[in-house]
Amino acid sequence: QVHLIESGGGSVQAGGSLRLSCAASGDTYISTSMAWFRQAPGKEREGVAHIDDFNNTNYADSVMGRFQISQDSGKHTLYLQMKSLEAGDSAIYYCAATSPRLSWGMLASERYKYWGQGTQVTVSS
Repeated sequence: QVHLIESGGGSVQAGGSLRLSCAASGDTYISTSMAWFRQAPGKEREGVAHIDDFNNTNYADSVMGRFQISQDSGKHTLYLQMKSLEAGDSAIYYCAATSPRLSWGMLASERYKYWGQGTQVTVSS
């Protein structure tokens, strides 16, 4: 079992930045995929960014060049640095993890086994 706890959400003006963190605890695995998803009211959950244990990354087109996913394996923490935030980025952001690492569908929510409770990000224009 893996437990994920997100933090770092909040309210920011358009053009601003936030960094989300996701602390992982519990069982540890060598081969992993971790990702950030988000869900806005009335919309489906969408994949934002993925990273595996080799630090290969994938991004949704909508955040490419503005968001950066990273991890500190020693601290068992996943990060999402968000810059140039837009009103459309407002959502609850979720951290997700699974093992073994994914080779396809890295931004598909159904591929992930473990989920955090989410952290709210609100961007005002």
